[in-house]
Amino acid sequence: MELSVYKIDGQESGKKAILDDTVFGIQPNDHAIYLDVKQYLANQRQGTHKTKERWEVRYSTKKQGRQKGGGGARHGSIKAPIFVGGGRIFGPLPRDYSFKLNKKLKQLARRSALSYKAKDSAITMLEPFVWEAPKTASFTSMLKNLKLESKKVLMVLPDINHNIYLSSRNLQRVKVITLNELNTYDILNANTLILVDGVQELLQQQLGRA
Repeated sequence: MELSVYKIDGQESGKKAILDDTVFGIQPNDHAIYLDVKQYLANQRQGTHKTKERWEVRYSTKKQGRQKGGGGARHGSIKAPIFVGGGRIFGPLPRDYSFKLNKKLKQLARRSALSYKAKDSAITMLEPFVWEAPKTASFTSMLKNLKLESKKVLMVLPDINHNIYLSSRNLQRVKVITLNELNTYDILNANTLILVDGVQELLQQQLGRA
């Protein structure tokens, strides 16, 4: 697949970027995408939820009433789960939700997500650029020039660039990441991918098959 490379002013640079079919043109594997997204979301969970069980509740251990003759059920402690303020039966406990996936499966998931974006014509190639200082207005102007101001955008940089990152930080529908931070969830969560020219070649090295 061949795409035109644009400048930040929205004009074509005259260059063409070639997207390798082994990364951007495969038959997507939906189950691999499901597993990778599931792992990503599971890894975000802190797992610090906790409720007190019956033995952890600090209340009086005095028996609530006589064993027989009260006309109701027998109750031995106010800590029982049927009382307000009592312990909870089988409540949540701290746990680790993360799980492992094979490296090749994760690569397949990312190739599948990128192929979906390429199929939907949701990839914009951008010529490398440099800003001397971080400025949100500059980033907003660039999106307007590219006609992407109304879309949820994921920009992928080959290396970290603090000025570009800081310029986008206050924009809710924009996320700027480096190539090493790219994941299946972020690809699918964005309406449009902006790839800085050169990223596609690095992606081919990382995800392409021999």
